Amino acid sequence: MTDAASFLLNLLEILAFLFIFAVGIAVLWIGWLYLADRTQTEHTIRRNYPVIGRFRYLFEHMGEFFRQYFFAMDREEMPFNRAERSWAYRAAKNMDNTVAFGSTRRLNLEGTIIFANCPYPTLDEDVVSAEPLEIGPFSREPYLAPSFLNISAMSYGSLSTPAVRALSMGAKQANIWLNTGEGGLSSYHLEGGCDVVFQIGTAKYGVRDEEGRLSEEKLREMAAHQQVRMFELKLSQGAKPGKGGILPGGKVTAKISAIRGIPEGQDSISPNRHPEINSEADLLDMIAKIRTVTGKPVGFKAVIGGSDWLDALCVEINRRGPESAPDFITLDSADGGTGAAPMPLMDDVGLPLRESLPMLVDKLIQHGLRGRIRVIASGKLITPTMVAWALCMGADFINSARGFMFSLGCIQALQCNKNTCPTGITTHNKKLQGGLVPAQKSQRVAHYADNLKKEVGIIAHSCGVAEPRRLRRKHARMVVDHGRSVPMSELYPEPGSNPVG
Repeated sequence: MTDAASFLLNLLEILAFLFIFAVGIAVLWIGWLYLADRTQTEHTIRRNYPVIGRFRYLFEHMGEFFRQYFFAMDREEMPFNRAERSWAYRAAKNMDNTVAFGSTRRLNLEGTIIFANCPYPTLDEDVVSAEPLEIGPFSREPYLAPSFLNISAMSYGSLSTPAVRALSMGAKQANIWLNTGEGGLSSYHLEGGCDVVFQIGTAKYGVRDEEGRLSEEKLREMAAHQQVRMFELKLSQGAKPGKGGILPGGKVTAKISAIRGIPEGQDSISPNRHPEINSEADLLDMIAKIRTVTGKPVGFKAVIGGSDWLDALCVEINRRGPESAPDFITLDSADGGTGAAPMPLMDDVGLPLRESLPMLVDKLIQHGLRGRIRVIASGKLITPTMVAWALCMGADFINSARGFMFSLGCIQALQCNKNTCPTGITTHNKKLQGGLVPAQKSQRVAHYADNLKKEVGIIAHSCGVAEPRRLRRKHARMVVDHGRSVPMSELYPEPGSNPVG
Protein backbone atom coordinates (compact mmCIF):
# COMPACT_ATOMS: atom_id res chain seq x y z
CA MET A 1 0.00 0.00 0.00
CA THR A 2 1.40 3.37 -0.98
CA ASP A 3 1.96 6.14 1.54
CA ALA A 4 -0.80 8.23 -0.05
CA ALA A 5 -3.31 5.40 0.18
CA SER A 6 -2.31 4.71 3.77
CA PHE A 7 -2.72 8.40 4.65
CA LEU A 8 -6.14 8.49 2.99
CA LEU A 9 -7.25 5.37 4.86
CA ASN A 10 -6.13 6.82 8.18
CA LEU A 11 -7.90 10.09 7.38
CA LEU A 12 -11.14 8.24 6.61
CA GLU A 13 -10.85 6.30 9.88
CA ILE A 14 -10.38 9.55 11.81
CA LEU A 15 -13.35 11.17 10.05
CA ALA A 16 -15.50 8.12 10.72
CA PHE A 17 -14.53 8.21 14.38
CA LEU A 18 -15.31 11.93 14.61
CA PHE A 19 -18.64 11.39 12.90
CA ILE A 20 -19.59 8.57 15.28
CA PHE A 21 -18.42 10.67 18.23
CA ALA A 22 -20.48 13.65 17.04
CA VAL A 23 -23.54 11.45 16.52
CA GLY A 24 -23.08 10.03 20.01
CA ILE A 25 -22.85 13.51 21.52
CA ALA A 26 -25.94 14.58 19.57
CA VAL A 27 -27.89 11.52 20.75
CA LEU A 28 -26.87 12.17 24.37
CA TRP A 29 -27.77 15.85 24.01
CA ILE A 30 -31.17 15.06 22.49
CA GLY A 31 -31.75 12.45 25.21
CA TRP A 32 -30.93 15.00 27.87
CA LEU A 33 -33.31 17.52 26.26
CA TYR A 34 -36.01 14.83 26.12
CA LEU A 35 -35.69 14.06 29.82
CA ALA A 36 -35.50 17.74 30.72
CA ASP A 37 -38.66 18.55 28.71
CA ARG A 38 -40.59 15.53 30.00
CA THR A 39 -39.85 16.26 33.62
CA GLN A 40 -40.25 20.06 33.67
CA THR A 41 -43.67 21.46 34.58
CA GLU A 42 -43.50 25.03 33.31
CA HIS A 43 -44.14 24.61 29.54
CA THR A 44 -47.04 22.40 28.42
CA ILE A 45 -45.92 22.12 24.80
CA ARG A 46 -42.42 20.94 25.73
CA ARG A 47 -43.79 18.48 28.28
CA ASN A 48 -46.23 16.93 25.79
CA TYR A 49 -43.88 17.12 22.80
CA PRO A 50 -40.31 16.82 24.14
CA VAL A 51 -37.54 18.32 21.98
CA ILE A 52 -39.86 18.94 18.99
CA GLY A 53 -41.90 21.42 21.02
CA ARG A 54 -38.83 23.64 21.33
CA PHE A 55 -39.08 24.55 17.64
CA ARG A 56 -42.30 26.40 18.41
CA TYR A 57 -40.37 29.04 20.39
CA LEU A 58 -37.68 29.25 17.73
CA PHE A 59 -40.23 29.84 14.98
CA GLU A 60 -42.11 32.35 17.13
CA HIS A 61 -38.90 34.32 17.66
CA MET A 62 -37.82 34.16 14.02
CA GLY A 63 -41.30 34.89 12.66
CA GLU A 64 -41.03 38.67 12.91
CA PHE A 65 -37.81 38.64 10.89
CA PHE A 66 -39.16 36.28 8.21
CA ARG A 67 -42.30 38.41 7.87
CA GLN A 68 -40.18 41.53 7.46
CA TYR A 69 -38.07 40.18 4.62
CA PHE A 70 -40.12 37.48 2.92
CA PHE A 71 -43.84 37.37 3.65
CA ALA A 72 -45.24 40.86 4.35
CA MET A 73 -46.20 42.99 1.37
CA ASP A 74 -44.41 46.32 0.82
CA ARG A 75 -47.11 48.33 2.60
CA GLU A 76 -48.31 45.87 5.25
CA GLU A 77 -45.73 46.00 8.05
CA MET A 78 -45.87 47.91 11.31
CA PRO A 79 -44.69 50.19 12.71
CA PHE A 80 -43.04 51.10 9.40
CA ASN A 81 -43.59 49.15 6.22
CA ARG A 82 -40.98 48.20 3.64
CA ALA A 83 -41.97 51.01 1.26
CA GLU A 84 -41.49 53.65 3.96
CA ARG A 85 -38.17 52.22 5.09
CA SER A 86 -36.97 51.90 1.51
CA TRP A 87 -37.72 55.57 0.85
CA ALA A 88 -35.81 56.59 4.00
CA TYR A 89 -32.80 54.42 3.10
CA ARG A 90 -32.60 55.76 -0.43
CA ALA A 91 -32.98 59.35 0.75
CA ALA A 92 -30.18 58.84 3.29
CA LYS A 93 -27.91 57.36 0.63
CA ASN A 94 -28.80 60.23 -1.72
CA MET A 95 -29.98 57.73 -4.33
CA ASP A 96 -32.61 58.22 -7.01
CA ASN A 97 -36.01 57.91 -5.32
CA THR A 98 -38.15 57.78 -8.47
CA VAL A 99 -40.39 54.76 -9.11
CA ALA A 100 -41.67 53.16 -12.29
CA PHE A 101 -44.90 51.79 -13.76
CA GLY A 102 -47.29 52.92 -11.04
CA SER A 103 -47.89 53.36 -7.33
CA THR A 104 -48.26 50.33 -5.06
CA ARG A 105 -50.15 52.47 -2.58
CA ARG A 106 -53.87 51.81 -2.27
CA LEU A 107 -55.60 55.15 -2.62
CA ASN A 108 -59.08 54.00 -1.53
CA LEU A 109 -58.25 53.01 2.07
CA GLU A 110 -59.77 55.14 4.81
CA GLY A 111 -57.25 57.55 6.29
CA THR A 112 -55.14 57.80 3.14
CA ILE A 113 -53.76 61.30 2.59
CA ILE A 114 -54.01 62.80 -0.91
CA PHE A 115 -52.76 66.26 -1.84
CA ALA A 116 -54.83 68.55 -4.05
CA ASN A 117 -52.58 69.56 -6.89
CA CYS A 118 -53.00 72.97 -8.50
CA PRO A 119 -53.59 73.38 -12.25
CA TYR A 120 -50.86 76.02 -12.19
CA PRO A 121 -48.06 74.62 -10.00
CA THR A 122 -45.28 76.84 -8.75
CA LEU A 123 -42.57 77.40 -11.33
CA ASP A 124 -38.97 76.71 -10.34
CA GLU A 125 -38.10 80.38 -10.65
CA ASP A 126 -40.92 81.27 -8.22
CA VAL A 127 -39.81 78.84 -5.52
CA VAL A 128 -38.64 80.48 -2.28
CA SER A 129 -36.65 78.93 0.54
CA ALA A 130 -38.35 78.42 3.87
CA GLU A 131 -37.47 81.41 6.03
CA PRO A 132 -35.97 80.93 9.51
CA LEU A 133 -38.67 81.21 12.17
CA GLU A 134 -38.18 82.94 15.50
CA ILE A 135 -38.97 81.06 18.71
CA GLY A 136 -39.12 82.77 22.10
CA PRO A 137 -39.55 86.50 21.46
CA PHE A 138 -39.81 87.22 25.21
CA SER A 139 -36.63 85.36 26.15
CA ARG A 140 -33.25 87.09 26.46
CA GLU A 141 -31.85 84.98 23.62
CA PRO A 142 -34.59 84.17 21.06
CA TYR A 143 -33.81 81.38 18.63
CA LEU A 144 -34.05 81.92 14.89
CA ALA A 145 -34.63 78.31 13.85
CA PRO A 146 -33.35 77.76 10.28
CA SER A 147 -35.21 74.55 9.31
CA PHE A 148 -38.78 73.24 9.56
CA LEU A 149 -37.41 69.68 9.86
CA ASN A 150 -35.30 68.67 12.86
CA ILE A 151 -34.10 65.66 14.88
CA SER A 152 -36.47 64.62 17.63
CA ALA A 153 -35.62 63.62 21.19
CA MET A 154 -33.39 60.54 21.54
CA SER A 155 -31.32 60.23 24.70
CA TYR A 156 -27.64 59.42 24.94
CA GLY A 157 -27.83 56.11 26.76
CA SER A 158 -30.78 54.93 24.75
CA LEU A 159 -28.59 55.69 21.72
CA SER A 160 -24.95 54.68 21.46
CA THR A 161 -21.96 57.00 21.36
CA PRO A 162 -21.32 56.65 17.59
CA ALA A 163 -25.03 57.16 16.87
CA VAL A 164 -25.14 60.46 18.79
CA ARG A 165 -21.89 61.61 17.20
CA ALA A 166 -23.26 60.86 13.71
CA LEU A 167 -26.51 62.71 14.44
CA SER A 168 -24.63 65.73 15.78
CA MET A 169 -22.34 65.96 12.75
CA GLY A 170 -25.18 65.30 10.31
CA ALA A 171 -27.40 67.92 11.96
CA LYS A 172 -24.66 70.51 11.51
CA GLN A 173 -24.28 69.62 7.84
CA ALA A 174 -28.03 69.90 7.26
CA ASN A 175 -28.39 73.03 9.47
CA ILE A 176 -31.05 71.48 11.71
CA TRP A 177 -31.34 71.14 15.47
CA LEU A 178 -30.75 68.01 17.56
CA ASN A 179 -32.89 67.33 20.64
CA THR A 180 -30.93 65.66 23.45
CA GLY A 181 -33.82 63.62 24.78
CA GLU A 182 -34.25 63.40 28.54
CA GLY A 183 -30.85 61.76 29.15
CA GLY A 184 -28.88 64.97 29.57
CA LEU A 185 -26.24 66.71 27.48
CA SER A 186 -23.13 64.77 26.47
CA SER A 187 -19.99 65.98 24.72
CA TYR A 188 -21.11 63.91 21.73
CA HIS A 189 -24.20 66.10 21.25
CA LEU A 190 -21.91 69.13 20.97
CA GLU A 191 -19.15 67.48 18.96
CA GLY A 192 -20.61 68.18 15.53
CA GLY A 193 -21.31 71.85 16.23
CA CYS A 194 -25.08 71.71 15.61
CA ASP A 195 -27.83 73.61 17.43
CA VAL A 196 -29.11 71.66 20.42
CA VAL A 197 -32.45 71.55 22.24
CA PHE A 198 -31.99 70.40 25.83
CA GLN A 199 -34.87 68.27 27.04
CA ILE A 200 -35.72 68.17 30.74
CA GLY A 201 -37.44 64.92 31.63
CA THR A 202 -39.27 64.04 34.80
CA ALA A 203 -36.05 62.79 36.43
CA LYS A 204 -34.26 66.09 35.58
CA TYR A 205 -31.23 64.19 34.20
CA GLY A 206 -28.29 66.51 33.74
CA VAL A 207 -29.90 69.38 35.66
CA ARG A 208 -30.80 67.66 38.93
CA ASP A 209 -29.44 68.11 42.43
CA GLU A 210 -28.62 65.26 44.79
CA GLU A 211 -32.30 64.90 45.72
CA GLY A 212 -33.41 64.77 42.09
CA ARG A 213 -34.88 68.29 42.08
CA LEU A 214 -34.28 70.89 39.38
CA SER A 215 -30.97 72.66 39.99
CA GLU A 216 -30.70 76.30 38.91
CA GLU A 217 -26.91 76.04 38.99
CA LYS A 218 -26.88 73.16 36.54
CA LEU A 219 -29.46 74.90 34.37
CA ARG A 220 -27.05 77.80 34.04
CA GLU A 221 -24.23 75.39 33.19
CA MET A 222 -26.29 73.92 30.36
CA ALA A 223 -27.41 77.34 29.12
CA ALA A 224 -23.78 78.51 29.03
CA HIS A 225 -23.22 76.27 26.00
CA GLN A 226 -23.86 78.49 22.99
CA GLN A 227 -25.08 75.48 21.00
CA VAL A 228 -27.92 74.90 23.49
CA ARG A 229 -30.57 77.11 21.92
CA MET A 230 -33.78 76.04 23.70
CA PHE A 231 -35.08 74.00 26.64
CA GLU A 232 -37.95 71.53 26.33
CA LEU A 233 -39.86 70.39 29.41
CA LYS A 234 -41.07 66.85 28.77
CA LEU A 235 -44.51 66.13 30.24
CA SER A 236 -45.22 62.95 28.32
CA GLN A 237 -44.09 60.88 25.35
CA GLY A 238 -46.17 59.33 22.58
CA ALA A 239 -45.23 55.69 23.10
CA LYS A 240 -45.74 55.83 26.87
CA PRO A 241 -47.95 58.71 28.03
CA GLY A 242 -48.21 58.63 31.80
CA LYS A 243 -44.93 56.78 32.31
CA GLY A 244 -41.37 58.03 32.58
CA GLY A 245 -38.36 56.98 30.58
CA ILE A 246 -36.93 53.48 30.97
CA LEU A 247 -33.19 52.78 30.62
CA PRO A 248 -32.10 49.19 31.44
CA GLY A 249 -29.19 48.88 33.89
CA GLY A 250 -27.03 47.27 31.22
CA LYS A 251 -27.01 50.59 29.39
CA VAL A 252 -26.15 52.72 32.44
CA THR A 253 -22.40 52.89 31.94
CA ALA A 254 -20.02 54.99 34.04
CA LYS A 255 -20.17 57.81 31.50
CA ILE A 256 -23.97 57.81 31.34
CA SER A 257 -24.12 57.64 35.13
CA ALA A 258 -22.00 60.79 35.35
CA ILE A 259 -24.01 62.67 32.70
CA ARG A 260 -27.38 61.80 34.22
CA GLY A 261 -26.38 61.81 37.89
CA ILE A 262 -27.64 58.29 38.62
CA PRO A 263 -26.09 55.03 39.96
CA GLU A 264 -24.07 53.02 37.46
CA GLY A 265 -25.44 49.66 36.33
CA GLN A 266 -28.92 50.14 37.80
CA ASP A 267 -32.19 50.43 35.88
CA SER A 268 -33.06 54.09 35.44
CA ILE A 269 -36.81 54.64 35.58
CA SER A 270 -38.03 58.23 35.57
CA PRO A 271 -41.11 59.37 37.53
CA ASN A 272 -44.30 59.31 35.50
CA ARG A 273 -44.61 63.09 35.83
CA HIS A 274 -42.91 66.13 37.31
CA PRO A 275 -43.88 66.01 41.02
CA GLU A 276 -43.85 69.82 41.30
CA ILE A 277 -46.29 70.35 38.39
CA ASN A 278 -49.86 69.74 39.47
CA SER A 279 -51.76 72.25 37.36
CA GLU A 280 -51.59 74.59 34.41
CA ALA A 281 -50.43 77.35 36.74
CA ASP A 282 -47.59 75.16 38.02
CA LEU A 283 -46.60 74.38 34.44
CA LEU A 284 -46.37 78.05 33.52
CA ASP A 285 -44.44 78.76 36.72
CA MET A 286 -41.89 76.08 35.82
CA ILE A 287 -41.55 77.40 32.27
CA ALA A 288 -41.04 80.94 33.58
CA LYS A 289 -38.41 79.73 36.05
CA ILE A 290 -36.38 77.88 33.39
CA ARG A 291 -36.66 80.80 30.96
CA THR A 292 -35.54 83.30 33.61
CA VAL A 293 -32.57 81.19 34.71
CA THR A 294 -31.37 80.25 31.22
CA GLY A 295 -32.47 83.27 29.19
CA LYS A 296 -33.46 80.95 26.35
CA PRO A 297 -36.78 79.86 24.81
CA VAL A 298 -38.68 77.22 26.79
CA GLY A 299 -41.56 75.00 25.73
CA PHE A 300 -42.99 71.65 26.64
CA LYS A 301 -43.60 68.27 25.03
CA ALA A 302 -46.83 66.37 25.57
CA VAL A 303 -49.25 63.81 24.22
CA ILE A 304 -52.86 64.94 24.08
CA GLY A 305 -55.64 62.77 25.44
CA GLY A 306 -58.31 65.47 25.58
CA SER A 307 -58.75 69.21 25.09
CA ASP A 308 -60.09 70.52 28.41
CA TRP A 309 -56.63 71.09 29.88
CA LEU A 310 -55.61 73.03 26.76
CA ASP A 311 -58.51 75.43 27.34
CA ALA A 312 -57.48 75.82 30.97
CA LEU A 313 -53.85 76.42 29.97
CA CYS A 314 -54.77 79.06 27.39
CA VAL A 315 -57.09 80.83 29.82
CA GLU A 316 -54.28 80.98 32.40
CA ILE A 317 -51.83 82.28 29.79
CA ASN A 318 -54.20 85.05 28.75
CA ARG A 319 -54.80 85.94 32.39
CA ARG A 320 -51.05 86.34 32.99
CA GLY A 321 -50.14 87.85 29.63
CA PRO A 322 -48.55 86.56 26.41
CA GLU A 323 -45.01 86.66 27.86
CA SER A 324 -46.01 83.83 30.23
CA ALA A 325 -46.82 81.42 27.38
CA PRO A 326 -44.60 78.52 26.46
CA ASP A 327 -42.50 79.49 23.48
CA PHE A 328 -43.39 76.24 21.75
CA ILE A 329 -45.41 73.08 22.25
CA THR A 330 -44.02 69.82 20.92
CA LEU A 331 -46.95 67.56 20.21
CA ASP A 332 -46.15 63.86 20.23
CA SER A 333 -48.36 61.22 18.65
CA ALA A 334 -49.76 58.09 20.25
CA ASP A 335 -47.92 56.12 17.55
CA GLY A 336 -44.59 57.65 18.54
CA GLY A 337 -41.66 55.39 19.22
CA THR A 338 -39.36 54.51 22.09
CA GLY A 339 -36.80 51.93 23.10
CA ALA A 340 -38.94 50.41 25.86
CA ALA A 341 -42.57 50.89 26.90
CA PRO A 342 -45.42 48.81 28.39
CA MET A 343 -47.67 47.46 25.64
CA PRO A 344 -50.93 48.89 27.10
CA LEU A 345 -49.46 52.39 26.88
CA MET A 346 -47.82 51.80 23.51
CA ASP A 347 -51.02 50.46 21.96
CA ASP A 348 -53.96 52.02 23.74
CA VAL A 349 -53.29 55.41 25.36
CA GLY A 350 -53.17 58.89 23.86
CA LEU A 351 -54.39 60.43 20.62
CA PRO A 352 -52.62 60.00 17.27
CA LEU A 353 -51.30 63.13 15.61
CA ARG A 354 -54.04 63.08 12.97
CA GLU A 355 -56.55 63.99 15.65
CA SER A 356 -54.46 65.88 18.18
CA LEU A 357 -52.58 68.25 15.86
CA PRO A 358 -55.66 70.04 14.47
CA MET A 359 -57.10 70.02 18.00
CA LEU A 360 -54.07 71.84 19.42
CA VAL A 361 -53.80 74.33 16.56
CA ASP A 362 -57.51 75.15 16.77
CA LYS A 363 -57.37 75.71 20.53
CA LEU A 364 -54.48 78.14 20.11
CA ILE A 365 -56.42 79.99 17.39
CA GLN A 366 -59.56 80.14 19.54
CA HIS A 367 -57.65 81.73 22.41
CA GLY A 368 -55.65 84.13 20.23
CA LEU A 369 -52.32 82.45 20.96
CA ARG A 370 -51.46 80.88 17.63
CA GLY A 371 -49.01 83.64 16.70
CA ARG A 372 -47.31 83.49 20.11
CA ILE A 373 -46.76 79.72 20.48
CA ARG A 374 -44.89 77.66 17.89
CA VAL A 375 -46.21 74.17 17.23
CA ILE A 376 -43.77 71.29 16.70
CA ALA A 377 -45.27 68.03 15.43
CA SER A 378 -43.58 64.74 16.31
CA GLY A 379 -44.44 61.07 15.91
CA LYS A 380 -44.01 58.77 12.91
CA LEU A 381 -43.32 61.59 10.46
CA ILE A 382 -40.60 60.06 8.29
CA THR A 383 -41.84 60.50 4.72
CA PRO A 384 -42.63 63.61 2.63
CA THR A 385 -46.34 62.74 2.69
CA MET A 386 -46.70 62.86 6.46
CA VAL A 387 -44.43 65.86 6.91
CA ALA A 388 -46.36 67.83 4.29
CA TRP A 389 -49.65 66.77 5.92
CA ALA A 390 -48.48 68.05 9.32
CA LEU A 391 -47.54 71.39 7.76
CA CYS A 392 -50.98 71.55 6.15
CA MET A 393 -52.57 71.02 9.56
CA GLY A 394 -50.72 73.96 11.07
CA ALA A 395 -47.39 72.70 12.41
CA ASP A 396 -44.51 75.19 12.32
CA PHE A 397 -41.81 72.54 12.71
CA ILE A 398 -41.51 68.79 12.30
CA ASN A 399 -39.40 66.58 14.57
CA SER A 400 -38.46 63.06 13.47
CA ALA A 401 -36.62 60.42 15.48
CA ARG A 402 -37.11 57.09 13.75
CA GLY A 403 -36.60 58.62 10.32
CA PHE A 404 -33.11 59.64 11.37
CA MET A 405 -32.57 56.22 12.94
CA PHE A 406 -33.25 54.71 9.52
CA SER A 407 -30.73 57.15 8.07
CA LEU A 408 -28.17 55.71 10.52
CA GLY A 409 -28.93 52.20 9.24
CA CYS A 410 -31.69 50.96 11.58
CA ILE A 411 -33.28 47.79 10.16
CA GLN A 412 -36.30 47.73 12.50
CA ALA A 413 -34.93 44.67 14.31
CA LEU A 414 -37.01 45.63 17.39
CA GLN A 415 -34.04 45.09 19.72
CA CYS A 416 -33.87 48.65 21.11
CA ASN A 417 -34.58 47.56 24.68
CA LYS A 418 -32.19 44.58 24.77
CA ASN A 419 -28.73 46.11 24.21
CA THR A 420 -28.39 43.80 21.20
CA CYS A 421 -29.14 46.23 18.34
CA PRO A 422 -27.39 44.67 15.31
CA THR A 423 -26.71 48.07 13.74
CA GLY A 424 -24.96 49.58 16.77
CA ILE A 425 -27.51 52.39 17.17
CA THR A 426 -29.16 51.45 20.48
CA THR A 427 -26.52 49.27 22.11
CA HIS A 428 -23.46 49.80 24.27
CA ASN A 429 -21.85 46.60 23.05
CA LYS A 430 -18.54 47.87 21.64
CA LYS A 431 -18.38 45.12 19.04
CA LEU A 432 -21.81 46.02 17.64
CA GLN A 433 -21.07 49.74 17.83
CA GLY A 434 -18.02 49.17 15.66
CA GLY A 435 -20.20 48.78 12.59
CA LEU A 436 -21.49 52.36 12.85
CA VAL A 437 -18.91 54.82 11.52
CA PRO A 438 -19.99 58.37 12.51
CA ALA A 439 -18.09 60.17 9.74
CA GLN A 440 -19.87 58.11 7.10
CA LYS A 441 -23.30 57.92 8.72
CA SER A 442 -23.38 61.65 9.41
CA GLN A 443 -23.49 62.23 5.67
CA ARG A 444 -26.53 59.98 5.44
CA VAL A 445 -28.21 61.93 8.24
CA ALA A 446 -27.67 65.14 6.28
CA HIS A 447 -28.79 63.57 2.98
CA TYR A 448 -31.97 62.27 4.62
CA ALA A 449 -32.84 65.71 6.00
CA ASP A 450 -32.05 67.49 2.75
CA ASN A 451 -33.96 65.04 0.56
CA LEU A 452 -36.97 64.98 2.87
CA LYS A 453 -37.19 68.77 2.81
CA LYS A 454 -36.69 68.74 -0.96
CA GLU A 455 -39.54 66.31 -1.60
CA VAL A 456 -41.87 68.11 0.80
CA GLY A 457 -41.11 71.14 -1.35
CA ILE A 458 -42.09 69.18 -4.46
CA ILE A 459 -45.50 68.46 -2.89
CA ALA A 460 -45.90 72.13 -1.91
CA HIS A 461 -45.06 73.34 -5.41
CA SER A 462 -47.49 70.85 -6.93
CA CYS A 463 -50.17 72.36 -4.69
CA GLY A 464 -49.30 75.83 -6.00
CA VAL A 465 -47.47 77.33 -3.01
CA ALA A 466 -43.93 78.68 -3.07
CA GLU A 467 -42.61 76.97 0.09
CA PRO A 468 -43.80 74.20 2.45
CA ARG A 469 -44.95 76.36 5.38
CA ARG A 470 -47.55 77.96 3.10
CA LEU A 471 -49.43 74.68 2.83
CA ARG A 472 -52.93 74.83 4.35
CA ARG A 473 -55.62 72.32 5.20
CA LYS A 474 -57.35 72.88 1.88
CA HIS A 475 -54.28 71.46 0.14
CA ALA A 476 -54.72 67.99 1.68
CA ARG A 477 -57.57 65.51 1.47
CA MET A 478 -58.32 62.37 3.46
CA VAL A 479 -60.08 59.26 2.20
CA VAL A 480 -63.12 58.57 4.37
CA ASP A 481 -65.74 55.98 3.37
CA HIS A 482 -66.26 54.14 0.07
CA GLY A 483 -62.96 55.46 -1.26
CA ARG A 484 -64.24 59.05 -1.24
CA SER A 485 -61.83 61.81 -0.19
CA VAL A 486 -62.75 64.98 1.69
CA PRO A 487 -60.67 68.19 2.05
CA MET A 488 -58.99 68.45 5.45
CA SER A 489 -60.45 71.96 5.66
CA GLU A 490 -63.91 70.35 5.82
CA LEU A 491 -62.95 67.59 8.23
CA TYR A 492 -61.10 70.01 10.52
CA PRO A 493 -62.29 73.58 9.79
CA GLU A 494 -60.16 76.21 11.50
CA PRO A 495 -62.07 78.42 13.96
CA GLY A 496 -63.54 81.39 12.13
CA SER A 497 -62.76 80.00 8.68
CA ASN A 498 -65.02 79.00 5.82
CA PRO A 499 -65.07 75.17 6.00
CA VAL A 500 -65.61 74.90 2.25
CA GLY A 501 -62.32 75.15 0.35
